[in-house]
Amino acid sequence: MNLQDFFIRNPRAAIAFSGGVDSSYLLCAAIRCGAQVRAYYVRSAFQPEFELEDARRLSGELRASLRILEIDVLGEEEIASNPGDRCYWCKKKIFTAIAEAAAEDGYSLLLDGTNASDEASDRPGMRALAELSVRSPLRECGLTKEEIRSLSEKEGLFTWKKPAYACLATRIPAGERITEEKLQKTEQAENFLFSLGFRNFRVRMDGGRAKIQVPEEELLPVLKMRRKILQELKKYYEEVLLDLEVRG
Repeated sequence: MNLQDFFIRNPRAAIAFSGGVDSSYLLCAAIRCGAQVRAYYVRSAFQPEFELEDARRLSGELRASLRILEIDVLGEEEIASNPGDRCYWCKKKIFTAIAEAAAEDGYSLLLDGTNASDEASDRPGMRALAELSVRSPLRECGLTKEEIRSLSEKEGLFTWKKPAYACLATRIPAGERITEEKLQKTEQAENFLFSLGFRNFRVRMDGGRAKIQVPEEELLPVLKMRRKILQELKKYYEEVLLDLEVRG
């Protein structure tokens, strides 16, 4: 089955839309296939502001209908306490909210951007998607991350080369309580690195310290800018570390 076949069989659907590579291509493909779809973006303390800006930009370029939902993820103890299965509880809350909003708008089918490269064992939130009967057309059609980037480039989507970006909560170690203050520190620190031209990195919390993770090719640029980085990040953290176990 390909996406054209999928949307012939499912011509009307709601799409959980993050503004990332996968959900952006899914939204584009649905529109190109003539499906009647609406995108739903969830705004919470876990999403940096640039993700919302990207979602607005992409949906505007596609002339897609976009509905933005506000959700208080930190109001849920199962999420704020940051257990090992936090992702499950978070996905369940987010997709339940999207499903309810979509039902209000007359959509009974909810889709997400999970692709064929995503391993279920690595994504605890997939259990929540299964429980809520969320379908993943990219995965069902066997499209990998690499293929989606290539197809996105051909469609002229600016998201085709966008780095993978996990939510801000992933920067805080499991078992350590998530607070608004910790999330804001993380977003401010990462925004600063973005401003320096870095794109593929993480600033993780390690107690009161920041641990910067970058791919091997960006180790030297980080070291060259270390004084500037230290000066800024010391506003938010007691110490700033560079993780030599580089990101893949």
